[in-house]
Amino acid sequence: MTGYAAVLLAGGAARRMGGMDKPARPVGGRPMLHRVLAAVADASERVVVGPPGPVPAGVRVTREDPPGGGPVAATAAGLAQLRSDPPTVALLAADLPLLTAAAVAELRHALDGSVDGLACYVDGDGRRQQLCGVWRLPALRTALDRLAASRGGTVDGAPVRGLLAATTVREVAWSGAGAPPWFDCDTDEDVRRAEEWTT
Repeated sequence: MTGYAAVLLAGGAARRMGGMDKPARPVGGRPMLHRVLAAVADASERVVVGPPGPVPAGVRVTREDPPGGGPVAATAAGLAQLRSDPPTVALLAADLPLLTAAAVAELRHALDGSVDGLACYVDGDGRRQQLCGVWRLPALRTALDRLAASRGGTVDGAPVRGLLAATTVREVAWSGAGAPPWFDCDTDEDVRRAEEWTT
């Protein structure tokens, strides 16, 4: 497979957790953000979009404009930080504590060949997990430009599903063993479940 970059979205309000810094919350003894960063340790570039906080060396941190502008605005801010032009980019929520390097590799493999869009996991109910996916970088930039044009030049507050209009999506069913890599932690109960899977 060719090289890739990773953009992690860490700026959510975490209302169901009382507004805490959710990606910093530990699961299995490590902050969720650091667990996701470890899953993409082989990326040529790693960018975290969210409030500044401790990250490993070589990881860049930025904020969306305006802060709190949502995941699409955060995606645009993350892409703006890339210093190279990798063929693909993993676009990931920062609260996926069960994500693994193998799960990211499976998505990257799914893009090999003719797919010029997004490869993302689908859960057992067939729901696309758009923030657990890998994009062709040109396709993601085109989707951002198209969405901004439809919204008067801004993606502030735009929903992630808006990026998928006219985008080719390859849906990937998780074939590995263990917990689903797209499992995100929105509540205290989610964190407890994730802890059980990591023990």
